Amino acid sequence: QVQLVESGGGLVQAGGSLRLSCVASGRTFSSYHMGWFRQAPGKEREFVAGISWRGSTSYADSVRGRFTISRDNATSTAYLQMNNLKAEDTAVYYCAADRTGYKSRQTDEWNCWGEGTQVTVAS
Repeated sequence: QVQLVESGGGLVQAGGSLRLSCVASGRTFSSYHMGWFRQAPGKEREFVAGISWRGSTSYADSVRGRFTISRDNATSTAYLQMNNLKAEDTAVYYCAADRTGYKSRQTDEWNCWGEGTQVTVAS
């Protein structure tokens, strides 16, 4: 397993941008698919984006065209660039890792999780 630590959250005005980072420990980062999920108050955790170990990507419809997921295997880091943020993007954002698939929307199919980072978008 890998251990994940997110950073980069904060308060931003609607229309602004943030970049989240997820640093993974361990030597096998390059063999893991990486994902970003989010959970707003009173709602279930939902898939945002995923990237395979080869760099293929998948996005939720709600963020496609505004968010970009990427990874740097040399530094064991995954990123989520978020542009044109909206109030409804406000949530705790979680980084996830797994070896089985990068497109899964099911939280129980992702094996490793970070603690989360808060993103608040003011309208």
